[in-house]
Order: sequence, then structure tokens, then C-alpha cells
Amino acid sequence: MRGHPAALAPAWGALVISLEHRFYGLSIPAGGLEMAQLRFLSSRLALADVVSAHLALSRLFNISSSSPWICFGGSYAGSLAAWARLKIVLHSLGQKCLSFSRAETVAQLRSTEPQLSGVGDRQWLYQTCTEFGFYVTCENPRCPFSQLPALPSQLDLCEQVFGLSALSVAQAVAQTNSYYGGQTPGANKVLFVNGDTDPWHVLSVTQALGSSESTLLIRTGSHCLDMAPERPSDSPSLRLGRQNIFQQLQTWLKLAKESQIKGEV
Repeated sequence: MRGHPAALAPAWGALVISLEHRFYGLSIPAGGLEMAQLRFLSSRLALADVVSAHLALSRLFNISSSSPWICFGGSYAGSLAAWARLKIVLHSLGQKCLSFSRAETVAQLRSTEPQLSGVGDRQWLYQTCTEFGFYVTCENPRCPFSQLPALPSQLDLCEQVFGLSALSVAQAVAQTNSYYGGQTPGANKVLFVNGDTDPWHVLSVTQALGSSESTLLIRTGSHCLDMAPERPSDSPSLRLGRQNIFQQLQTWLKLAKESQIKGEV
């Protein structure tokens, strides 16, 4: 595993573990991607997998139950990391234009064959239709990008591929926000990191909700930029942001150690 989180680990002699989300990569079940199988694909079950992995890896590596765990993630995985603190807090811490065919896209998304070399388009579409939405549009007349991926066209995919209406998607998103708390989750020991040029930052927590739910907004920062390996070309705001992340981790680990010492007295 590469990236800034892994680069931080040696400072505390930490073990870095990367978990693969169910139904993605090599973790596609034997039944493939049929609807009967996709009902077992959800963020809630992914969090249950985190608990199972925590217990199994603790036994495998003989990790003390008092050792702190810190969850990292970017984008959807970042949401899972924050939700883990909320729901399972006791267990964790200029080229040529490409040819694009809507019909071909729908046909590919309808395919239930496991795509072990793919990026999980069918699986991710299913989760956006049944949990998140997360659709990015560019409908403002001043938008410099294509206005074709409007919200109705993206919701149409849910109908065409899975038979799910726009109303059912809206209801699913509302249910997810109710379950996790939306932009006021009420978790603790969570740092929400965003870049102000990331279109998804408006869906994240950008205003601190208290001392245990702090935020960090990186100027000119793009999607998951803070997770990338350090480079000489990194902006001052990114470098400062990473320093703040390091200091926050140091504070949490110090508190965990102090709590452990008090428990032993």
C-alpha cells in the first residue's frame, strides 16, 4: 500500500492493512453480480466486514485488544472510515475523444459476469442507486464541462439497469442520511479532510461539529489529494494540511495511550 497514510505509519511503528470492499476486485462472490447477489452489497455490510477483519487480524497478528486502530479512506472509503467511528466505535478507531455509446454502457452495466479486471462499475452503480446518489452534474450555464450528464440521465441508468425508479433512489438516499446522520453524523475522533476543488466536498462535513469531529479544507485540493504520496510539487496548503493530519493522529494516539495506562492502574 502506498500513499500518505502508509508513509505516516513508521512514525508510530504501525501496521498498515488495506481491506478490499466486498463485491469489488477479487472479492466478487461465486454467484457473480446477479441482483440476487447484489442484495448483499451495501455500506452497512461493508462495515460489518471491517469488524470481522478487525477481529480476525487481531488474532492473526496477535494484536492487543488495547491497541488503537485508525481508519483511513478517500471518497466513499472516507465515508466508510467516518461511519465506522459512528457505528462500530467500540471496534475501531488533450487526447482524441473517446467513442461513447449509451447503449453499450447500459449493456455492460447489465452484465452480471464478474469483471475481475474491471473497476466495479456495476457494483458502484448499484450502491449509488440503492444508498448514496453521489451524482455529479454540470448543469450551470457557466460550467466549463459537458452538460450532458444531467441528473435525469444518471437516474435513468438506475431504471435501465436495475429497474429502480428515481423515487426509490431518492428514498434510499434519505434512508442512508437518516442512518448515518448526513452532514451531522455525531461520531467522535473523526477528521473530515476535503479539497475545495473537489466537487464532492459539498456532500462532506466541512464545518466542525465539535472538538471530536473536526474538519480540514485544503485550498486548491482535488479529490483525495491528501491521500497521495508526497511530492516536491505539493502546494503549501497541502503540506500544511498533512502536518495537521499528523498532529491530529498524534493527539489521538496519545489519548489512547493515556487511556490504556489509566486502565492498567
